[in-house]
Amino acid sequence: MVFDRAHSGCGFFMTSTTRQSIHHPPIHGVYLITDDSPAQSLLAKVHQALLGGAHVVQYRDKKRPRLEQKHLALELKALCNRAGALFIINDSAELAAEVNADGVHLGQSDGQIDAARALLGPDALIGVSTQSVELARQAAAQGADYIGVGSVYPTGTKQDAVPIGLNALQTIAASVTLPVVAIGGIDTTRLAEVIQAGADSVAVVSAIMSDPQPAIACRELALQFNRHTPLPHGRVLTVAGSDSGGGAGIQADIKATTLLGSYASSVLTALTAQNTLGVSAIHAPPVEFVRQQLNAVLDDIGTDVIKTGMLYSAEIISAVAEIFRHHAALCVIDPVMIAKGGSALLQPAATEAFTRELLPQAYLLTPNVPEAEALSGQTITCIEDMITAAEKLREMGARHVFLKGGHLAGDPVDILLSQQGVLTFPQPRLNTPNTHGTGCTTASVIATLLAQGYPLNVAVKRAKQFITTAIANAIPLGAGHGPVNHYTAALTLAGTEVSASFCEDISS
Repeated sequence: MVFDRAHSGCGFFMTSTTRQSIHHPPIHGVYLITDDSPAQSLLAKVHQALLGGAHVVQYRDKKRPRLEQKHLALELKALCNRAGALFIINDSAELAAEVNADGVHLGQSDGQIDAARALLGPDALIGVSTQSVELARQAAAQGADYIGVGSVYPTGTKQDAVPIGLNALQTIAASVTLPVVAIGGIDTTRLAEVIQAGADSVAVVSAIMSDPQPAIACRELALQFNRHTPLPHGRVLTVAGSDSGGGAGIQADIKATTLLGSYASSVLTALTAQNTLGVSAIHAPPVEFVRQQLNAVLDDIGTDVIKTGMLYSAEIISAVAEIFRHHAALCVIDPVMIAKGGSALLQPAATEAFTRELLPQAYLLTPNVPEAEALSGQTITCIEDMITAAEKLREMGARHVFLKGGHLAGDPVDILLSQQGVLTFPQPRLNTPNTHGTGCTTASVIATLLAQGYPLNVAVKRAKQFITTAIANAIPLGAGHGPVNHYTAALTLAGTEVSASFCEDISS
C-alpha cells in the first residue's frame, strides 16, 4: 500500500497502486476497541460511539465462549454496517472469516499476516501491533494494511504495556507509508500531540467505553481530526433569537462562525425588535416551526456542534431538547436570560424547563454570574463562589461549565470547570460601553473552535482572546451599548499562528 504523508501532518492520500479494496474507507479518525462490558451494555455503548463518529470498531473479547463471541460479533457488525464504519476482529482471523468482518488486527504473537490473508481474502484489512521501526517495516513488507503503534502512554486497559512515548510514535510513523493507529492512554487532552506525531487514527478503550456519555466522548475525539482538513471546516448550528441590530443573537453567531472559517447554519427561536438601546418587542414563532427548522438542518446538512442562545419559552426549550437527544453533536448552551439593556429574554416559567431538559445536555454551559445564580440557586460574590456555583451546575448535569465573571467588581475573572479541574482566565477590565453581544459571541467562538478540532481548554482560551480583541476594537454605533468588533477579532486570532502554538497551548 502506498500513502503520501508529504501533503499532510497526519493524513494520507491513497494512490492508484494501493492494494486496499475501494469498498473500504481508509483507516482514520476514532478507532474504538471494545471492553468486557456485558453484551447489551457493550452494544449500547458501541451504538453511541458510532453516533459520535467512530470510524472503526475492533471487537476484543478474551472471556466469552466462542459461540457467544460469534453472536455478539454479528450484532456489532450490523451496527457498524448501518453507521458506515469498519468492523475489525481482534486476534482471530478465523472469527473474522466466520462473521465476514472487514478485517482482523493481529498482535505480535497472534498469527501471521500471510495466513490471515489466505483465510480472509485480498480485500480484507489486516492490522498489526508494533512498537518499533523494525516491526513496523516488517509488517509493511509482509502485506499489512495498517499498523497499531503503542502503547504511547501508560494505560490501565493493558497493565503489561510499556509506553513508547511520542518521539517513538513519530519515528515509526515516518518510517512507513501505512496508516498508523496510535493506542494507549490517549484522551482529549493528549490527542492533538498524537496527531501531530503522525497518527492517522487513534485507538481508545476506556476514554469512550467507561464514559457515561460515549457518544459525546467519541465526538470530542473525532472532531480533533478536523484540525488537519482544509478550511472551511467544522459545522456549527446556532439555535437562537434574532437581533435586528445585528450585534448579538443569531447574527453575532453567524458572523463569528463564518469569519473563523466554519460553516454556520441557524434555527430562529424568536424575533426581537432591538438596537443598542434595548429590546422593544419580541415575537416567537410557533413551536412546530422551530421543530421544522431543526429537522431540516439536522436531517440534511447535519452539524458538529450546536450552540444555543435565546430560547424564550418552555415550549421551545422542550422541543429543541427532545430533538437534541437524538443527535450526538456537542452542545454549547448559553443560557440567555436577560438582554444587555435589562429586558427579559427567557420567560419565568421557562427556567424550570431549561434546568430539567436542556442543561443536562450541555457539553459546555456558558452562564454569566446572574445566570449562574438563577440556575444554581447560589449567591456569587467572589471567585470561590463562582467555583461553588459551577460545581453545582455540573452536579445538575452540565459536562463542563465556563462561568464568566464580568458582573463582579474589580477586574473580571472567568473560570472553566471541566473534567480536568478548574482553569482561571483573569483579565484587566476594559472601560467601554460597547459590549453588546459578548456572551453570544464568546459561546459561538467556543462552539466554532470545538467544531474545528480544538480541545475545550484551548477553545476557551482562544475565545477569550477573540472577545477581548472584539471589545477593545469595538466601533461606536448607536446611542447605547454598541456591538463588539467581530471582524478585527477574527483577523487578529487568525494572525496568532494557532497551528504553530497548538500543542504548546494544550500543555499550558
